[in-house]
Amino acid sequence: MIAAGRSAAEDPGRDRPHTDHPPSRTDDSHNADSHNADSRTADRLSFPLRLKYAASYRAYAAGWKVLRLLPAPAAYGLLRLGADLVWRRRFKGVRRLERNLARVRPDATPEELRRLSRAGMRSYFRYWCEAFRLPDLDPEDIKGAVVTHGEDAFWAAMRSGKGVVAPLPHMGNWDFAGAWAAANGAPVTTVAERVRPERLYDRFVAYRAALGIQVLAATGGPDPMRVLADRLREGGLVCLVADRDLSARGVEVDFFGERTRMPAGPAALALRTGATLLPVTLWYDGPTMHVRFHPAVAKPPGSRQAIRDLTQQVADAFAAGIAEHPQDWHMLQRMWIADLEPARRADLDRGR
Repeated sequence: MIAAGRSAAEDPGRDRPHTDHPPSRTDDSHNADSHNADSRTADRLSFPLRLKYAASYRAYAAGWKVLRLLPAPAAYGLLRLGADLVWRRRFKGVRRLERNLARVRPDATPEELRRLSRAGMRSYFRYWCEAFRLPDLDPEDIKGAVVTHGEDAFWAAMRSGKGVVAPLPHMGNWDFAGAWAAANGAPVTTVAERVRPERLYDRFVAYRAALGIQVLAATGGPDPMRVLADRLREGGLVCLVADRDLSARGVEVDFFGERTRMPAGPAALALRTGATLLPVTLWYDGPTMHVRFHPAVAKPPGSRQAIRDLTQQVADAFAAGIAEHPQDWHMLQRMWIADLEPARRADLDRGR
């Protein structure tokens, strides 16, 4: 599943808005439009950026190919070694993860936080290994690898015909959860921001489409909020990764006792359409992934304050899930307003 409003390929050493971009298609074919778009974009880019985008595409393509050819134990073992290497070298993302986890576990010692961040990096790299290999699993494999909690509430909401908005934090493997829903007869619609090069974005979209996840572009196409609202009115399922939006558009919430911002989209869609707002959290336990459907969020009358109230309730559900399984929360970027540069904090305060 994809972040509300944004989606970008991430690596553990960078500190920028965190959203997800797992890999995509089961083959290397690309349409002519994608190549033409890449060519037009490349004409406007500097040579270093062209090199950067080409290297990015080749790196992902290599991961899709190599990790899918390896036996599962070898593939997961290789990514685990990579996680440990990144953790030992304490890249910026690892240091940021530890600072974020210190909010979740304020009583933890530095040694405990280090152990927790190591487990977190292994969980994060497991997500990528699963993402590269997910297209090779059949629906029964996917269903067999997931354990659910509170699933009856999810299906009751789906049967109501009003649609379901399922916001998630960056936990476990949100694409796996989307594939599970599609395998059980509830295809997913979500939103992603375009990334460069264009052919990489196309592969992400095709990858998710093969799993039963329809991806709408945040820009350059139909208004995604209108399309999502239509899907909900048809009784569909909209899933949005929604634990971070440090922009003027985000809704301010209390999260582990401090201020942060989260996307308004899930609450706005639920108020606009009457759909059920059902937060979800994910975590790993051995070879399985667990999916918890939290109680539906109660919807007050529609207003800006109602959006804030709903988003706070979503944040509370996220906090409960993250507190129980912090090692599976893949937040390697700044999360709280207090961590921003003073000028950036002032900008947000002026936009309140």
